Amino acid sequence: MDSPDPQRRVTVVVATRNRREELLANLDRHEGPVVVVDNASTDGSADAVRAAHPRAQVVELPRNVGAVARTVGVRLARTPYVAFADDDSWWAPGALARAAAVLDAHPRLGLIAGSIAVGPEERPDPLNAVLAASPLGILPGSPGPALLGFVACGAIVRRSAFLAAGAFDDVVRFPGEEERLALDLFDAGWRLSYVPEVHAHHHPSPRRGTDDHRQAGLVRSHLLTALLRRPLRVVAREALAAACGGRPGRRGLLGALPRVPAALRARRRVSPTTEAALALLHGPGHPVPPEENP
Repeated sequence: MDSPDPQRRVTVVVATRNRREELLANLDRHEGPVVVVDNASTDGSADAVRAAHPRAQVVELPRNVGAVARTVGVRLARTPYVAFADDDSWWAPGALARAAAVLDAHPRLGLIAGSIAVGPEERPDPLNAVLAASPLGILPGSPGPALLGFVACGAIVRRSAFLAAGAFDDVVRFPGEEERLALDLFDAGWRLSYVPEVHAHHHPSPRRGTDDHRQAGLVRSHLLTALLRRPLRVVAREALAAACGGRPGRRGLLGALPRVPAALRARRRVSPTTEAALALLHGPGHPVPPEENP
């Protein structure tokens, strides 16, 4: 039976790899049960968490599986809602209870994207304004602007909806894994909403890859998501844009190629309703493609 305390109805799943100091510094900030999924760290992160935070459940993975680590954590959660955090992020006091209340009040709401404050200066993440101005508006059964994208460390999900929509998969991996999940949640009739009253903090770790490396990863994930769910003419358009998009675009395109067979095996077109929402989201330069064979 679910706990009557909303704060105890949300599990925080923290995915980590080789950021022991940030992880240990931020774990005490989380309210409610915590599952730490370690992506094959080599810096002793898992043992350090067990020693310093014995109440946290720790899972050590034998290899780095990227965003699938979050799926592992969600499967272990025993609460109806799950909040994602990175080792360099945490949820503000009361955020989990507030999110649980919103999810309780909106049974078709599958995901909340909260507002994010960045760095010691607590600067509003530029994404906050983008989500608030979503051209999809506020759909029936939603507490805020409708979305087709989110940032994982600022998201709280309904566990059942997350798992039913396929969770984070091993085709897209990381970064940019959120897009495919957002499409599948929306396509299944779940609402995804921006709820700025639910606050997250993100102090980006200095142990991050280069901007070019991350940008190439985002291009790779975007291409694979298109191949998984979008019309083939969209895939071709995005591949051409990547090829003409400088070094990160070309690296992303090359990085996607080894995963093309897996993407084709899992390919399933989203509905015309979802394609129409994408067209509205991206503007007249991205018209809804006509129906075609997958």
